[in-house]
Amino acid sequence: MTALLAVFAGIFGLLIGSFLNVVIYRIPAGKSIVSPPSACGSCGARIRSYDNIPVLSWLLLRGKCRHCGAAFSVRYPLVELGTGVFFAVVALWVFSSGDGGALVSTDALLAQIIVLVAFLYLAAVSVALAMIDLDTHTLPNKILLPVYPVGAVLLTAAALVSGEPGRLLSALIGAAALFGLYLALALISPGGMGLGDVKLAGVLGLYLGWLGWAPLIVGAFGAFLLGGLFGIGLLVSRKAGRRSSIPFGPWMLLAAWLGAVFGQSIAAGYLTLYGLT
Repeated sequence: MTALLAVFAGIFGLLIGSFLNVVIYRIPAGKSIVSPPSACGSCGARIRSYDNIPVLSWLLLRGKCRHCGAAFSVRYPLVELGTGVFFAVVALWVFSSGDGGALVSTDALLAQIIVLVAFLYLAAVSVALAMIDLDTHTLPNKILLPVYPVGAVLLTAAALVSGEPGRLLSALIGAAALFGLYLALALISPGGMGLGDVKLAGVLGLYLGWLGWAPLIVGAFGAFLLGGLFGIGLLVSRKAGRRSSIPFGPWMLLAAWLGAVFGQSIAAGYLTLYGLT
């Protein structure tokens, strides 16, 4: 059952990944994600539905436009494939017996499905925001702000259906704590932390707080650890200077997902290492 669900989630992720390619390109450019239809950037020929099958079409066309032969970036199938794998992993995690098994304390299928939808939505948003931040060093409000109400509704429904209303308080505390922390950092060092990071922190705090204190703490500190290590690597390799702008959103997102999936295990291992359990 779980494996089959993961397969379906992966296929769905491939389709969502194709749509995210449009979002990643058009949202920062201020263009509509609905119209006009996708077209070749070189000759302007419309890309037909049979040439827009995730991953497969790119392979069959050898990464080129059917009409003019212009090359299409390999990033398109990679985003599609990556999103598909991401969705499959999230499905396995939600229905697993590890850290994910503690997502809800009941076996109610409805509660698990709501949790799955909530985190698949966050996964799609994570892919879009990470890619856009890498490209433009921005986190667009059009993608980021809707996560607050949508995520809140889904997580509230999951908590109530599973009979765990206490999760709502920890979610609110998590959102407020991370939002406040990043806001303080942005005010102290405006050039080092953007308001987009502040708004993203609130979203991640909402989700991680809903999961529990261990995922929240691991996700929060992990972002600074991963971002710091990446920055040091760039400095050592001389690919960036001390004043270079480095997108922090991808590291916040990566740390949040590591905290969500492995937070309980990491926290338990840390406490055991220092003899605190």
